[in-house]
Amino acid sequence: MSSTHEGWEGWDEYAPFYDWENARTLGRRDVPFWRQLARHAGGPVLELGCGTGRIALPLGRAGASVVGLDRSAPMLARARQRVRRSRLQGRVRLVRGDIRLLPFAGAFPLVIAPYGVLQSLLRERDLALTLTAVHAVLEPGGTFGMELVADLPSWKEYRRRLSLSGWRRRVGGAHITLVETVRQDRARRLTIFDQEFTERRGRIRRMRRFSLTFRTLTVPQMTRRLEKAGFEVTAVLGDYRGGPWDPRAEVWIILARRKRHGNI
Repeated sequence: MSSTHEGWEGWDEYAPFYDWENARTLGRRDVPFWRQLARHAGGPVLELGCGTGRIALPLGRAGASVVGLDRSAPMLARARQRVRRSRLQGRVRLVRGDIRLLPFAGAFPLVIAPYGVLQSLLRERDLALTLTAVHAVLEPGGTFGMELVADLPSWKEYRRRLSLSGWRRRVGGAHITLVETVRQDRARRLTIFDQEFTERRGRIRRMRRFSLTFRTLTVPQMTRRLEKAGFEVTAVLGDYRGGPWDPRAEVWIILARRKRHGNI
């Protein structure tokens, strides 16, 4: 299977399986952390890469006003269904757009990029554009919170491993299996996940193949880029309870503040 060339490739195909897989891996472990940040934001929250609403909806239920941005129309279609079912139209607004060029004129006191969203930016210039865009839509003194999926380059390469298997229980439920291959492009700091999802409903079997690609910077590398973009790093955390970070931490969270004075 050929490698992807843009970080957004594969996510449209991933949309039908995203919630099913995340329920079996990350689950909701990070939700209380982002909910606590949102409660203290003092205004609307912008979520980059909101996907199917895994974070945006809990924030809306907690009383926050959330704008969720994503490039993937299939992901947003699922998020909109969930927003309607939850009757959160007054709290959660969904916008299709590119995180490298944020389509907002107003200012947010909090912008969040949960669970590796920025790692889908595969080129240095894409990250620089995104940090500049976030700086522009943040209020002076506002907070930018991001999580990096820890140390993807250390993942061992493997080929066609059965990673997950189980039932998706909803109307017309299906049995799903995920067969996965992991490849490393160490020269470019890229980790590529070749995904093969098979969905079975009775005798009907459907398979979808696609790849997801992520670029990893270390926490010190990312903090330097934030500082260059006009942010002041205020915390580097190693768990969702606010514990300190170290290079062996399983969670990498960086909180940064837009400086009140001065330009990028």
